Amino acid sequence: MKKLAWAKYCSLFLIFILSLYTGCEKKEKEVIRLNEVVRSIFYAPQYVAIEKGFFADEGLEIELDIGWGADKSMTALVSNNADIALMGAEASIYVYNQGKDDYIVNFALLTQRAGNFLVSREPEPDFKWEDVRGRSIIGGRPGGMPQMVLEYILKQNNIAPFEDVEILTNLQFTSTAGAFVGGIGDYTVEFEPAASAIEAEGAGYVVASLGTDSGKVPYTAYAATQTYMKKHPDRIQRFTNAIYKGLQWVSEHEPEEIAKVIQPHFEETDLDMITKIVKRYKEQDSWSITPVFEKESLDLLQDVLEMSGELDQRVPYEDLVNTDFARKALK
Repeated sequence: MKKLAWAKYCSLFLIFILSLYTGCEKKEKEVIRLNEVVRSIFYAPQYVAIEKGFFADEGLEIELDIGWGADKSMTALVSNNADIALMGAEASIYVYNQGKDDYIVNFALLTQRAGNFLVSREPEPDFKWEDVRGRSIIGGRPGGMPQMVLEYILKQNNIAPFEDVEILTNLQFTSTAGAFVGGIGDYTVEFEPAASAIEAEGAGYVVASLGTDSGKVPYTAYAATQTYMKKHPDRIQRFTNAIYKGLQWVSEHEPEEIAKVIQPHFEETDLDMITKIVKRYKEQDSWSITPVFEKESLDLLQDVLEMSGELDQRVPYEDLVNTDFARKALK
């Protein structure tokens, strides 16, 4: 009996010790203040990494904030109101060319195509970019990726932006869909779920994908200041590991499964619509297979910037991109 009692006490003591260890482990989770440029289903692998516990497995807790524009996400980063930002890599090019000492470095790629769509006021099943000639398009912020990719596609189709087609660039990112529904413009360029919401309302029709028509462009990547990366390389590595797991999971699962996982981040969007949007992004190969940001991608991005007249001088790949963390995540 004494042996049984002793064994019982030992078991209880072990459970107590394990509970203390678990409690300490939870307290030791390191917080990452992550600023995403917008809230969009386009960033599904990130939300999968959060919901499937990939960040938690790496000992990280994500505090997610929204910038509503790459310029605002960059401001959060350089003012130390964010540790990591998910945004277009063009923002880091602008900061580098301003001569800032603690410039921004991209360390993990998330999306490899543009995530926005051209929405027409009328159904155009046989749409060609030539059809926008002489019409008006609600575009994006000058110098931002949505606007520059639009201009890039127009020029590839021998259409001169602002000459052959009117482009409205004076509207806030969050107000473009409402303006279009309200009667402004013949077309609008929209991210999801705004594009599908316009369709569901019967106020417009998706007629083209900028992601398909522009080709592979490093549209959004994770970036941090040099100071933060040097001070916390282990956090950057674990963050990148989690993102890679998210990319893999999305690659290996069907739209229906992905939609269910990310739904908590889009509570106001119907599950069927989330599924439709995920399918649309998956079919056009929106998400990178790995987080490695290749040199060819930056070269193409700078080509787009040059063609849009937004690049003062090209920046060295070795300064703007660090692939060490992404390549280590693959091992």
